[in-house]
Amino acid sequence: MKVYSFPHGGILFDDPYAPSREGSVLSFLPWLVVIPFMQDNGNMSSPVVHSGEKVHEGMLIGEARGEDSVNLHSSIPGNVLRTVSWDIEDISSMISCQGLLIKLGGAFDKLGKVAKEQQWLGLSARELQHIISDYGIVEMEDSGRPLSAVIAPYEDLGPPLSLVVRCVFDDAWLVADYVLCKERLDELAEGAFIAAKMVKAEKIILAVSAPERKLGEEILAAMHRFLRENSIHGIAPLLVLVGSRYPQRHQRELEIVLRRFEKKEKEQFGPFIYMGPATICAVYDAVKYRKPILDRYLAVGGSALARPAVLKVRIGSRLKQVFEECGGFISNPKRIAIGSPFLGRAISSMDEPVMPYTSAVFAVADNDSILNSNPRVLSMRSMYRHTDLNSEKMPYASAVQCICCGECRTVCPVGLDPEKLYKKIVENEIDEKIKSLAMKCHGCGCCALVCPSFLPLSQCIVTVIPVTERDSPLNIQDQEEN
Repeated sequence: MKVYSFPHGGILFDDPYAPSREGSVLSFLPWLVVIPFMQDNGNMSSPVVHSGEKVHEGMLIGEARGEDSVNLHSSIPGNVLRTVSWDIEDISSMISCQGLLIKLGGAFDKLGKVAKEQQWLGLSARELQHIISDYGIVEMEDSGRPLSAVIAPYEDLGPPLSLVVRCVFDDAWLVADYVLCKERLDELAEGAFIAAKMVKAEKIILAVSAPERKLGEEILAAMHRFLRENSIHGIAPLLVLVGSRYPQRHQRELEIVLRRFEKKEKEQFGPFIYMGPATICAVYDAVKYRKPILDRYLAVGGSALARPAVLKVRIGSRLKQVFEECGGFISNPKRIAIGSPFLGRAISSMDEPVMPYTSAVFAVADNDSILNSNPRVLSMRSMYRHTDLNSEKMPYASAVQCICCGECRTVCPVGLDPEKLYKKIVENEIDEKIKSLAMKCHGCGCCALVCPSFLPLSQCIVTVIPVTERDSPLNIQDQEEN
């Protein structure tokens, strides 16, 4: 079976300090959780409970306020103690967050009990969309946006529309999704059909990175089994093997290879709507069992941690408890961050909660544990290690520290010259040409990861153009010809 990869650039990335793929560990129930009012950078939800009130597991505690906010539910039974606030530091701003602090107490309504299955085959797309909206389902892999807001732009496109189930593991820190796929195989298969019906997709494309071909074939077999058992016609699942170079999972690179497959196999896919396995399983839980997002699979690791593991944790659990579940720290961590080492965000407090879209958290004792394994880069990094990364002109390292090795140009999947762009931006020489080039950068972080001088290349470049003003992905035909 042919493997489809994007044309150039990218990185083969592995990290020995990422958790094992063997399976998940059920985390202890937290005695305190923090349920944020805002799931992403969207609108805040309005609380419907207050300090001193009792809540039960899965109870609605916040109502959506606008299309970029969601209904919130308590992940544990207990008492609302108070409203708490904290700050999250982004690359260019400080985001203020608020949430409800809930103390565990009382009986569980869902944990350990057999839930009643709901029939969904007879429901319309609109009814399915209302269910995921009522139960606060969000995109659990990336932005954390309400899923209803993600699919809204596709409603008027008309057929054909294809749902892409994104099982692309180009980053070792996507291990939580891998384990979820293995442990919830049948639920993922059925959830894909629920999601396809909800968005009126005519095809389900199972995009799987080549090293996980066996897993892809198991998921595909489960999908065909569901079709046979329920006599469903009209939706045919399709397996497409894609490359494993990061950032293959990114929407732009994934669309490039899917369009190549479409052309070669003479398919007609139409527009793509992308969902990851965690999102699809959340859709399954909401529709099949009327269950909001109460927990998630979380990859916890890093060189400073005693026992890296994939935990199944309750939403709102504090990071300090997550690390304690994995044996605590064996050395003083120099960096603690949420997400992948490529794009991870440093945490502001160990009391930060696990959000529905928190896929990984890591603590490293030294920088080398999150570097690309390119021997040339590692050698240059030991030769040109810098300690002072401050600049008077911008909050980035000085361009003087660049050694002009060209590694960043080699790995850029968009074909940019990150070195040149970075120097222009640091020197504040930003003209229309620089803005045009910066518009193409989607901030994958490849250039920064291989830079021997530890320059924050992509982090700097993406700040030139706000996310809301960025272009759609580059023209696919132009990319293939280049």
